[in-house]
Amino acid sequence: MARAQIPADLYVLADEDLMAYLSGGHAAAFEVVYARHEAAAFSLAYRVVGERATAEEVVQDAFMNVWRSGFRYDPARGSVRTWLLGIVQRRAIDALRRGGKHARRRASDEGIEEWLPADDRTDRQAEVRDQAATVRAALLDLPDDQRRAVELAYYGGCSHSEIATLTAVPMGTVKGRLRLALKKLRAELAPLAGETA
Repeated sequence: MARAQIPADLYVLADEDLMAYLSGGHAAAFEVVYARHEAAAFSLAYRVVGERATAEEVVQDAFMNVWRSGFRYDPARGSVRTWLLGIVQRRAIDALRRGGKHARRRASDEGIEEWLPADDRTDRQAEVRDQAATVRAALLDLPDDQRRAVELAYYGGCSHSEIATLTAVPMGTVKGRLRLALKKLRAELAPLAGETA
């Protein structure tokens, strides 16, 4: 089956039109989608994972997913940007979770302190790691829908309306989930902030 003729100037096309060409296997359409959204995708990935190399891997993985499954894009569910950033956000959170597991595994190895320079073993760094572990545990204690809303808002940098689109729930529900989650987190994490619960 012959592929549809692609316009000479793809940059004038809307994202949704580009996705039709991309799902037909047109690499040039993919290049335009990548050029338009790579910076936002990297920014989101970096905010979630906090490391440049990991963020770059997340973005590459997400765009490869778009190349392979562009046909799954449904314009009725939101913009190309929202769909794409949803993929990036999920991949970034997966990378963050994998990274946490690897870090715990490395830290549990016997004699690890002998491999680290002395300045990497300060009391302050240990305290920060303990606090981060406490925050991660508190997040894991939240119901799935509340945790996802918090991850999208604070790790993903998404607005309430973007979260509503990504999770396919009304904005009022998103706000309610965030309010309940933050109330629970505040109560659980009050000792870290020196507050009274």
